Amino acid sequence: MRIYEKYFARQVYVTFVFILFAFSGLFFFFDLINELNSVGHGNYKFMYAVLRVSLQAPSRLYEIIPVAALISAIYVFAQMAANSEYTIFRVSGLATGQALRSLLKIGIPLVLLTYLMGEVVGPYTDQLSERVRLEALGSAVSTDFKSGVWVKDTLTARADGEQATRFVNVGELQPDATITNVRIYEFDSQFRLSNVRVAKSGKYQPPGHWLLKDVTDTELISVAPPNQPADTLNPVYRAQQTSVPEYSLRSELTPQILSVLLVSPDRMSMFNLFRYIQHLSENHQDTQRYEIAFWRKLIYPFAVFVMLVLSLPFAYLHTRAGVVGVKVFGGIMLGMSFQLVNTLFSHIGTLNTWPAPLTAATPGLIYLALGLIGLKWVDRH
Repeated sequence: MRIYEKYFARQVYVTFVFILFAFSGLFFFFDLINELNSVGHGNYKFMYAVLRVSLQAPSRLYEIIPVAALISAIYVFAQMAANSEYTIFRVSGLATGQALRSLLKIGIPLVLLTYLMGEVVGPYTDQLSERVRLEALGSAVSTDFKSGVWVKDTLTARADGEQATRFVNVGELQPDATITNVRIYEFDSQFRLSNVRVAKSGKYQPPGHWLLKDVTDTELISVAPPNQPADTLNPVYRAQQTSVPEYSLRSELTPQILSVLLVSPDRMSMFNLFRYIQHLSENHQDTQRYEIAFWRKLIYPFAVFVMLVLSLPFAYLHTRAGVVGVKVFGGIMLGMSFQLVNTLFSHIGTLNTWPAPLTAATPGLIYLALGLIGLKWVDRH
């Protein structure tokens, strides 16, 4: 890096760290207040609330890093404009394009930091946060349905060589990924019910098996009446029921797929989102919501570059055009509006089934165009 780039980077990074922790403390306070509603239920004490909110901090950092980068860059450039430092840089030969390239170079570590928080640290700590809360409350994860959660398993080959489709009903998912009150309905290639399996609990055993406990297996065997052809409209079945203490079930379902109940799609890692999208696609289920979340996770870190482009025009506005505080306030409003537009486009894209890449990229492209237009305007004037 050149000398002026090191100077820019030092100023931006120092201000960025200060603003990042200031926003983190603010969100920590709000999240803790929201969590106080659960304090006192079961064994959920105040310290558990503090631990839960602390574990959610990496995901909060992931969300506010682009906004913090925008505000810090605006503050630094506004201070330089007020002290005529940036004017000296321009007189010394610093062109607008060169300044923009230098600023984007400064943003590379911030992009990598965003990916680290969003893909490695955040998803892991979010799951820990949910487990802390659930274990303290003594409750289990389930959906709003009284019957639990229903999951369609992928097609698997049965012992007789035919293809089968399974519908798995999980009554409760414990924080340690143990499933309870499990019911499995298996259909043959002609979509006739062939097996009903009920288990009290199950534990995942990699690779690709669930160890079910206290299993009752009911096999339905189609039989034809004596001396009469089989009637497909009025079939006759013979039920054969067996009970075993343990049963190893081969399945494509994994705790990672079921973990979508613990963490919302926006806070899942791209790897888990990709696997879950594959699972839904194989079972011919709607993937729109998760595809948008996947592409948002992929594109969102590059919002740091967009925010830095938006900040550069503030370096060309002299003190008479507005004090530093007004410029910083404008930066906060820009950052908040970007978050709102980004969330709005996700919901609109889901409702209208827009292409996921376009839905995720449009807000960033809009604000990038605004930044380039603003940069061109201040450069001319």
